Amino acid sequence: MAAGYAELLRTRHAARLLAGTLIGRLPNATGPLAVVLFTRAEGGSYVLAGVLSAVYGVCNAIGQPLLGRAVDVYGQPRVMLPSAAVSALGIALLAVVGLDPLPVAYAAMVIAGFFTPPLEGGLRALWPGVLKRADRVHAAYALDAVAQEVLFAVGPLLVTTCVALWSERWALLVINVIGVLGALSVVASPPSRQWRSAPREAHWLGALRSSGMLVLIASFFFVGLALGSIAVAAVAYADQHGGGMVSSYLLSALGVGALLGGVVYGARQWPGHPENRLRLLVALLALGYLPLALTPGVVGMTLLTGVAGVFLAPALACAFVVVDGHAPRGTVTEAFSWLVTTFGVGSALGMTVVGPAVERGGPAAGFGVAGAGGVAALLVLLSTKRFLSPGGRGLVSDAVQATAENDRNEAAQPGFRAGHQA
Repeated sequence: MAAGYAELLRTRHAARLLAGTLIGRLPNATGPLAVVLFTRAEGGSYVLAGVLSAVYGVCNAIGQPLLGRAVDVYGQPRVMLPSAAVSALGIALLAVVGLDPLPVAYAAMVIAGFFTPPLEGGLRALWPGVLKRADRVHAAYALDAVAQEVLFAVGPLLVTTCVALWSERWALLVINVIGVLGALSVVASPPSRQWRSAPREAHWLGALRSSGMLVLIASFFFVGLALGSIAVAAVAYADQHGGGMVSSYLLSALGVGALLGGVVYGARQWPGHPENRLRLLVALLALGYLPLALTPGVVGMTLLTGVAGVFLAPALACAFVVVDGHAPRGTVTEAFSWLVTTFGVGSALGMTVVGPAVERGGPAAGFGVAGAGGVAALLVLLSTKRFLSPGGRGLVSDAVQATAENDRNEAAQPGFRAGHQA
């Protein structure tokens, strides 16, 4: 198991790209918790904290596919580094001004969210040219999902550590400076500087021409809703159970569970079509979210959140394999960014809905929103089988084919998409 991942990381540039993307995404991964803690420290309510986080998430969701499309057209360095710097300035504006005047705080969230660089989609576009082989690329998707869960496990602890050492304001600033440095590491690497997307068919819908992509977006919108509601519900749970680091315990346990699940999932090749496997993984994910509404003591709740996270990384890794087969030609970064952006929209709505739910029904109601989100994600996949199946590719566009047509210099094996190295 470890040997396979070690082989991937020994590939030239792989470790740097993975680490840089991970560090660069730290502001996005920890943003919801950091904004909630900052808002509460400034005297704001849970509802205001949820709305600010929702503005950040919605603008992130709008910006990711648009910036991803710009990356496909102009390349990674010319888009990602400037956007990372502008996003960090938005967070700095919030940290300096605070909640008064409130319109400035909202504007800061708009800037920070919209200009978040599409590092995650960009990394998945780079993997084929770096790793060359389809089996390695699919394993890299799993490794990427595992590394992401390390981020979600360590990120909340880093936020609360910064708060303990300094303040909620400094936590926002420090994390975003680190994020800019991560983005710089990625775009300065040779694969990022040399990568170019394949020629694309001019169409205003871009990656959304694919019916399979639309199904994935709808389903993972609800997964995002579940995750966003958990972030706020965990803080509310902590307020009733001693405060302090309790919310970090829960969110870190969620990340650790996903990490373990991703490690096991990525250690082997799975038989059958990934579309069918994705339905099973999302079903198991939904089953893990439902018991969170029981809200037992801190130890029991930590265990439940750990179990709830086990199938998150496998579901993400499988979803990106499915994206590989359903994205139209020349839209690789945009397509990956669309899947990422569904988390932003879903998470934003989850944070908006869970605030009133917590204030009316306590943490149990908040975690109930997460369970409902997981069930809704499964129902979307089950009700749209004919659109998201190996035989359903190309229902919207003839450009959607399971070939390596995005890999113009044939650097990679057939069966997945790639850009090319100039």
